[in-house]
Amino acid sequence: MSDPHHDPRIDAYIARAPPFARPILSHLRAVAHKACPEIRETIKWGCPSFELAGMVFGLAAFKKHAKWGFWRGQEMDIPANVFSDQTGPDPRWLKVTSLAELPPERTLVRLVKQAAKLDATVAARSTTTKRKPAQKTTGRKVTVPVDLRIKLAMQKHAAAKRTFDGFPFSSRRDYVEWLEEAKRPETRAKRLATTLEWLSEGKPRNWKYIRRGR
Repeated sequence: MSDPHHDPRIDAYIARAPPFARPILSHLRAVAHKACPEIRETIKWGCPSFELAGMVFGLAAFKKHAKWGFWRGQEMDIPANVFSDQTGPDPRWLKVTSLAELPPERTLVRLVKQAAKLDATVAARSTTTKRKPAQKTTGRKVTVPVDLRIKLAMQKHAAAKRTFDGFPFSSRRDYVEWLEEAKRPETRAKRLATTLEWLSEGKPRNWKYIRRGR
């Protein structure tokens, strides 16, 4: 019987990674299990992913750097120095080129535990809170939220609108559901700004996970 806590595809992923990235990925993988023994391994968008009720933690390796971070990082209390070299509205993923660039193990363990607790909280909330009908996507039709629709109608966001209108159903749904899942107004505002930025650049919601050639 396969072990959901240990996915051999991640072993293979690490073995194929550039030599500098292998110890980084192995260390972060071990930390994830140390902090949260019940966490499950899988591969999402071609990269290692660690899950509970939802995605918690992710890793990726590229030609010159490795990347790690938290799926709900924007909602976490992360020390500023951990992501101090990141810029832009989505500072959830950190680039590193060596083990020395990682935070101390105790910090990593604490962050993984925090991410796991947040995941459990969101999962519990989703089972007791019923979404409003207007927030759901049904069939093959995506109901665009009013705030996004207003922004896309502005001339300065014409490029974002072209991208959104040209996207397939699944890509439009990804952005809409990401916005609707925001629980706080400030979180939604940040996600809306990020949505417009990424759409203007022609990027799908999960562009960071689309595997690129190393």
